[in-house]
Amino acid sequence: MLRATFLDLMKAQEATLTAIACAARDLHDSVNQKYNATLPYGYHLDMVARYAADYGHEVLADAADLLPLLFGAYFHDSIEDARLSYNDVTRRAAAFMNDAQAYMAAEIVYALTNDKGRTRSERAGERYYAGIRATPYAPFVKLCDRAANTAFSSRAADGGNSRMSKIYANEWPHFLAAIRLEATADVRFTLPTALIAHVEGLMRR
Repeated sequence: MLRATFLDLMKAQEATLTAIACAARDLHDSVNQKYNATLPYGYHLDMVARYAADYGHEVLADAADLLPLLFGAYFHDSIEDARLSYNDVTRRAAAFMNDAQAYMAAEIVYALTNDKGRTRSERAGERYYAGIRATPYAPFVKLCDRAANTAFSSRAADGGNSRMSKIYANEWPHFLAAIRLEATADVRFTLPTALIAHVEGLMRR
């Protein structure tokens, strides 16, 4: 999709997108979740959604998919961290879009929800990544999530973020291969090369 067309769609849905953003921030505030221990979790959600808005024109297949895509970006951690069920997410999405769109939005969120596990690798194993690769727009939203975390960890000075920056760099080859669906003609499953290059540039800092 042309970027100008995508931006026109964003403008036309500005009020709804603002309401989705506020609902997501309020949800995570309601469970006292923080980002990097001190920031409102909405800080991270806004970063993820900003990446989705900046690069979404490269993956959006239909104008009707804009709201599910951005909802997925804002609510991607709502099951994992904010105690919602899949049905809760579907109902919340339905407040902003039609049933087919709400289903698509909930599927993105569900796909990005980590599995149960004792370690980072158990929580994001092959079953988890297979679910992402099988879900329209989930690979892109997951890449936006990783871009946001990488951007933050690369510029924050505390030890915890320095550690996470190294983890993201070490995981990158496997992570990228795990979310990438090879040889697909369906743009909804593709990963923008410009966003990949951006993340790799962050890791070289």
